[in-house]
Amino acid sequence: MIETWLAELADQRRQSPHTIANYRRDLCKLSALAGDTPLAELRVHHIRRFIAQLHARGLAPRSLARTLSAWRGFFHWLGRRGSIAANPCEGIRPPKAPKPLPKALPVDETMRLLAVDHQDGDLQLATRDQAIFELFYSSGLRLAELAALDIDALDMALPEGEIRVLGKRNKARIVPVGSVAREALRQWRDIRDELAAPGEKALFVSRRGRRLTHRAIELRLSLRALKQGLPIHVHPHMLRHSFASHVLQSSSDLRAVQEMLGHASIASTQVYTHLDFQHLANVYDAAHPRARRKP
Repeated sequence: MIETWLAELADQRRQSPHTIANYRRDLCKLSALAGDTPLAELRVHHIRRFIAQLHARGLAPRSLARTLSAWRGFFHWLGRRGSIAANPCEGIRPPKAPKPLPKALPVDETMRLLAVDHQDGDLQLATRDQAIFELFYSSGLRLAELAALDIDALDMALPEGEIRVLGKRNKARIVPVGSVAREALRQWRDIRDELAAPGEKALFVSRRGRRLTHRAIELRLSLRALKQGLPIHVHPHMLRHSFASHVLQSSSDLRAVQEMLGHASIASTQVYTHLDFQHLANVYDAAHPRARRKP
């Protein structure tokens, strides 16, 4: 039953392989906790006990929430098939998790990170990396979205200043590409074929000519941050957070940032408003009658 449900998620709802793998692990935990009790015979008190056991083992609240979500979805599917009368996960909430704010770089540190590295001895890789980092910051792409880009993406990016990406659940969106990022992409395009293997479609390729892996991109960005003297570990999603925070600071257009990030819910985008409290405080001081100082 578990494998049938996971297959439906992959084929019909187009869940990512990463999500499917997580759900499979979560349901394996459920099977292990249930022991000899068939899954279709589990009740609310079983699920409460299982969640308490996982919590006692040190599973973080966010992980418990995802686990419970996977279980709830599975039992909902069983209910639609008529295999169970009620979903035993309904009404059960995981322990509350603190909501850490996304980590964004200040503008000056972002500019330091993106400064051209003239000390890199390998010009080809340095040019490629510069195009990658500029595109991350220019367009707010996810790591998976950038790694999946093919060479034909340049057909839109260079002349039109836009790029088409496939986000979560294969949802396509068009995002802008700034002038600095376009110039970095032009320079990479001019030398890409020197590295790319014959027939390789990937926009960004490794020294061996094949599509860059997620891990390789993460390592190159981390190395750049170290070389530029940044005091913290920098990962690709931090550039996405920086893009969102800096655009929101300048424009205050939450809906536009939501569209560019590809968030299904504006609630996911609103977290960036907390990163700019000082800006909001200044607006308050300037606009609220009780905050204005009398001359």
